[in-house]
This record gives sequence, C-alpha cells and structure tokens, in this order.
Amino acid sequence: MLRRIRVTPLAAESLGVRSICTFVETPDVKILLDAAASLGPSRWGLPPHPREYRALAECRERISKAAEKADVITISHYHFDHHTPSFTDWFCNWSSAEVATQIYEDKIVLAKSHRSKVNPSQRRRGWMFSKTAGKHAERLAVADGGTFEFGDTRLKFSEPVFHGIKNTFLGWVLTTTIDCGEERVMFASDVEGPMYNPTVEMILGEAPDLLIIGGPPLYLARFKVDETHVQQGMKNLEELVRNIPTTILEHHILRDEKWREACHLIFDAASKVGHAVLTAAGFLKRENSLLECRRKELFEAEPPTADFKKWMNLPRLERRKVRPPI
Repeated sequence: MLRRIRVTPLAAESLGVRSICTFVETPDVKILLDAAASLGPSRWGLPPHPREYRALAECRERISKAAEKADVITISHYHFDHHTPSFTDWFCNWSSAEVATQIYEDKIVLAKSHRSKVNPSQRRRGWMFSKTAGKHAERLAVADGGTFEFGDTRLKFSEPVFHGIKNTFLGWVLTTTIDCGEERVMFASDVEGPMYNPTVEMILGEAPDLLIIGGPPLYLARFKVDETHVQQGMKNLEELVRNIPTTILEHHILRDEKWREACHLIFDAASKVGHAVLTAAGFLKRENSLLECRRKELFEAEPPTADFKKWMNLPRLERRKVRPPI
C-alpha cells in the first residue's frame, strides 16, 4: 500500500480508449504521465462507435483537469495516444491547438528526444511538438537517461528501450521511475510485455512497488506481430508479476476481447505469491469498459443515429475537422 505516492489512472483501454495516461502525486510534485488518448481509426472495417467517442471525451476531460494541477508532464514517445498533437483531429485524437496548449502551457515537460534513438515518424512529430505546444512549456527538457529531483521526489528516466521487439520499426520509448521516500512506482508504457528480455531485466532491477505496464498486442498476433514474440512478452510478464507486488496491466493487450483467458498464467503466477494484477479500471475499483475490441458488437447492438451515420460517411479529412455528433 503506497502512502506517499498517489496514483490515478486517467485514460486506458479498460476505460474505453487507447492510452495509458496516469496522474501521480507526491508531497513534492504532481506528475502527468503521457497526457493523451485516442481511438483506433478502423477495426473490422468500422470507425469508432459513439460509445468510444463518449469515453474519449470523458478521458480528455480528466486529462485536462489533471493538467491544470500538474507541475510536470512527461512524454514517453511521440505516438498520438502518448502525447497530444497541436492539429485539429476530432476523428481519432480529440485534439486541437487549443487542447494541446492547455495541457502543456507553463509546465515542465520532460520528453523523449526527437533527435536520437527515434524512428522517422516520431522524429517529425517530436520536432513538430517542440515548435507548437512544446514552445508554451515553462521548460522543455530531453528526458532520455535523465534524473530530475523535486524535493524528496525523484523522477528517473531510462535510456530509450524498444517499443516491443529488438530493432522494431516502431522505435523506442522511455520508462519512468518515481521515487518518494521508500516507495517506488514505475511507468513502462509501450514495452509490449516486454518482448525484449533486457527490458525485463531493467524493470526488475528498478524493483518497483507498483508497475504500470503495457502488455503485448494479442490482437495483432499472427497478423502483424509474430506469435513467438507475443508469447515471449507473456512469459516475461509472468516473471514481472512474480517479483512486483502490484501491476497495472494495460494498453495493447486489452484490445483483444479474450485477453483475460490468455493471461491466466500471469494471474496464477501473481496469485501464488500474493501479488496483484489489475487493469486501470480495476485499480480504480471500476468495471472494465473494453470498447474497441467490441466495436462490431456495439454497432450491431447500439446502431448509431442518422446524424452519426451521416458524419461517418464524410471523407476522413472532413471527419477530422468536425466533432462527431454523439
């Protein structure tokens, strides 16, 4: 039980959106981790359902309120479910220049470098962030491998680690470790298990009391991701939950409706040693609201209104400019 570090998940797959955004408070500093949320543009040939947009709007509201209180905002990498872009996109990101400015303005922003250990798309996005919302920050600092102290609280960022398997085209991400007194929380967003064994060793070396981690993308196995890599990520998760008292397991892994069945060995490994594995919703004592993986079912059970269908039929670029009628 953490007493000096308070952790509040704000947006996540178990809360209906693509994200792992988390608010962390200590007596010294308030930290907003990966301030963003988005929706998958297409699943089974369908755009997001109105319920997904309502969940996105709610998560965005929580992120905005947390940003008002935050002293520090972190960016683990430059995918749009981990940082808020400054262009208008109501279709997937619920973003605009105004939304991004409100989040990052007058904050200390500790961000992944867009100059080293970065793939081409994130290099462009990181550079663009520095010229748009980032320029409104009180301070925009490269976080890679750095340590930042705020009173008795220390933020330690890893060197860049792979976004999944070794040398993945998806690039690199940073993990963040937050220490306050004898307590330690670790945020490892898109390590995807981890699939890469040295990343497991790094996490175990940090020995967090609470680990917030993104699991492997079960929904892409045998399609875009090799099944052996996914299974390696699952095996590595077993090792982590055996050694870490509490794990919030989130993100890519929850985009598969049968994720819990697939994770039975992980839950068993934790249970045998008295450890806990929870989703973000479970950590908040809420029911999971997995929406993307149920998109086809939602469109059948809850057909959208005529206005929403009309909006759905707009060209994609037009949908980005116009809020969906939800």
